[in-house]
Amino acid sequence: MKTKEEVFSGVKLAGIPMLIFNFLFMAAIIGVFSWAVGAGLSTIATTIIMIVLSVLFILNCLFWGGFMQIEPNEARVMIFFGKYEGTVKENGFFWVNPFYTKKKLTLRARNLDADPIKVNDKTGNPIMIGMVVVWRVTDTYKASFDIDNASMTATIAGTPVTDNVNQKMKAYENFVKIQADAALRKVAGIYAYDHSSTENENDITLRSGGEEINEILEKQINERLTIAGIEVVEARINYLAYAPEIASIMLRRQQADAIIAAREKIVDGAVGMVKMALNKLSEEGIIDLDEDKKAAMVSNLLVVLCSEENAQPVLNTGTLHQ
Repeated sequence: MKTKEEVFSGVKLAGIPMLIFNFLFMAAIIGVFSWAVGAGLSTIATTIIMIVLSVLFILNCLFWGGFMQIEPNEARVMIFFGKYEGTVKENGFFWVNPFYTKKKLTLRARNLDADPIKVNDKTGNPIMIGMVVVWRVTDTYKASFDIDNASMTATIAGTPVTDNVNQKMKAYENFVKIQADAALRKVAGIYAYDHSSTENENDITLRSGGEEINEILEKQINERLTIAGIEVVEARINYLAYAPEIASIMLRRQQADAIIAAREKIVDGAVGMVKMALNKLSEEGIIDLDEDKKAAMVSNLLVVLCSEENAQPVLNTGTLHQ
């Protein structure tokens, strides 16, 4: 018994010659029927001929059920009275045993643009995160027999799975959506939203992770979809934001962090400039300042350099010590 995808090894004939043969066969049946009706044969002979022609006509009708057309990136899963006989992926027009059940599957890539879902990141903050997944069927055996159609269509109310390829692909898309949501929740729970929630700025976050986070997400989804014979071509986070209930609070926090970081940079720069000015005055012997004067100069320079408003100059018309 076959338990994995295999190439169909049964009888598979070119479709055009078989189509011509079927037309000629049908024409022969009609010709013999016309001859038997007008030949004036005995009743017994006519009856026998009619029975034979009826059998041949039924066989000819059955032959028409053996034709199949396969377009690029399509496949047919061949089943003979419940037994898997292989998969046909070769493009063209063919004729096979009409008693084969031929399940049609598309191997074309499809997009899943999932709506953002609310999850908690590593630090417990509620966030909204969405993704885009590009997927396709790669193993027709697993896709046909290793997952239950009912589970794939659990959320498609009143829509049973049939041999219609569009309904089948909708069912697979629903399966991909459920598994991708589970993978996205897991990845979102492993990492913090941004560095404001982490102690180490070198840690990977959802905002800064970029391609690394996308690769981890793709791997997680692939692990869940392997059982269904589905491959993820690409998975990418396309939406990331704090949940509405904390968005305004986190925005103020980010603004405060930005202000603090800017102030720290301004102060560091101002201290460096004051230090450079004092060293320059001392090295070139322009003026000799005692500790009190140095302190006053440092204070004045820091006020000028760190103030948000433009400093107002005060002219000293006396001596340096006034």
